[in-house]
Amino acid sequence: MTFLVLVQGYALFVEPLVSIAQAAFVAAIVGTGTAIGAYLLEHRVAAWSARRVTGATEPHGGDGKSKS
Repeated sequence: MTFLVLVQGYALFVEPLVSIAQAAFVAAIVGTGTAIGAYLLEHRVAAWSARRVTGATEPHGGDGKSKS
């Protein structure tokens, strides 16, 4: 989204950097990358959030040793 906002702002004040089709293509690539990244990182973010809520300090196993 930031890319498209910057392109629109530049196009309004100077001249278009890319065509509408090129901007849509870049937006599709960024959207796809964001969706894949969110899918792949979802479980890690959920585990990190759960550890923060419970106050756990051991993210890997329960061997009783401090990880910090």
